[in-house]
Amino acid sequence: MLRSTSPARVLDAGDEGAVRELLATDPVGACMLAGRIETHGTATASLGAPLWGLYAGRRLDAVCLAGANLIPLARPGAEQAAAAAFADRARRAGRRCSTVVGPAAAVLPLWELLAPWWGPAREVRARQPLLAISGPPEVPAEPQVRPVRPEELDTLLPAAVAMFTEEVGVSPTRVDGGAGYRARVAEMVRAGHSFAWIERGEVLFKADIGAVSRDACQVQGVWVSPQHRGQGIGQRGTAAVVEHARAAIAPVVSLYVNDYNGAARAAYERVGFQQVGTYASVLF
Repeated sequence: MLRSTSPARVLDAGDEGAVRELLATDPVGACMLAGRIETHGTATASLGAPLWGLYAGRRLDAVCLAGANLIPLARPGAEQAAAAAFADRARRAGRRCSTVVGPAAAVLPLWELLAPWWGPAREVRARQPLLAISGPPEVPAEPQVRPVRPEELDTLLPAAVAMFTEEVGVSPTRVDGGAGYRARVAEMVRAGHSFAWIERGEVLFKADIGAVSRDACQVQGVWVSPQHRGQGIGQRGTAAVVEHARAAIAPVVSLYVNDYNGAARAAYERVGFQQVGTYASVLF
């Protein structure tokens, strides 16, 4: 159906083909969105949140998932128009998300327009290198790292809470006593997307596959127990996760890292990750 350039609107099942075409232009950068669309389609009822879209004629130029995270994605050159359209919708809807996250070219102009209405943010991470690996890791994989078993949830959970608190700056237990976060961790364990090195009831290393599409998956929540840092466990553990993921989940493994975390960036480079883009996150 021919559409003229217009403000963003809520997409529906009829837009799925256009959405998939847009996401395919950046499979790694769009991984968080692509996995949801592949599983649930584009209708609000099945996605659990509205997916906004901005068309230019017949072409879909940008989308934004307005759920627990606000996740925008735009074609190169369309970022400013998308930011204006999505900011208008977001202002009218009110802030319901805990994070604005995605490719920096889409996130930062959107946040610039939203900041007077939604600000101040707790933290703006404007430059987060997006890294990817599509071949075998370049360091030996740690053989002790394996998928976490459902009966090990209570062993894993304190490490997951420690990781979240260290990375995000607030505890995930501050809301609902942590019930929602526990459910999310349990969901990843059941899916086989949570990996750890557990020794005598202690988690030495953990990492999760937080987003999955046919083309790529995204590693999140990488953590090494503080008393075991500086021994190369993070590199070997990440290498093991890459091997598991490429064998059973998706051919390309990605992650994003804070630009100021020089040690982590160096470690991921040694594993074989290369920068393929830049993310940004606005945390509330």
